[in-house]
Amino acid sequence: MPQLTLTVNGRAWSGEAPADATLLDVLRERLALTGTKYGCGEGRCGTCTVIANGRAVRSCQARAASVRTVVTIEGLARDGRLHPVQQAFLDAEAFQCGFCTPGMVVGAVALLTRNANPSDQQIRQALDGHLCRCGTYPRIIEAVKAAGAAMPAEGRRG
Repeated sequence: MPQLTLTVNGRAWSGEAPADATLLDVLRERLALTGTKYGCGEGRCGTCTVIANGRAVRSCQARAASVRTVVTIEGLARDGRLHPVQQAFLDAEAFQCGFCTPGMVVGAVALLTRNANPSDQQIRQALDGHLCRCGTYPRIIEAVKAAGAAMPAEGRRG
């Protein structure tokens, strides 16, 4: 098996992985980072979204060998404090079952890194394809807007 080297949530990791391994498989099976969820396996539901090489990507479709840096839901909190997007999701009660939440939060962080003050339409576009079975979309938009307003420039990490 080929050797793979990644920086995951700010930490270097090296290990063996099949050449065709998805990033999702490596995160969940090799690194035990299970916050990133397996949903559809086709890149359509958004539950597996991570920030890879600086962009929001569906980790079920990304080949691990093509990635150098990854931020997962587990890498957003710092020093025991939730990331502003995570806190805003809690404050707005933007989830019910929570299955979509890691992908939605990571997708929102990626958006707010590019655009600190997105419109409702821009939020909808950025999170298009992130499926919420519980239908909390209005609260998700509210949370993203609140997080954008609360995030200082240095808080826009992802």
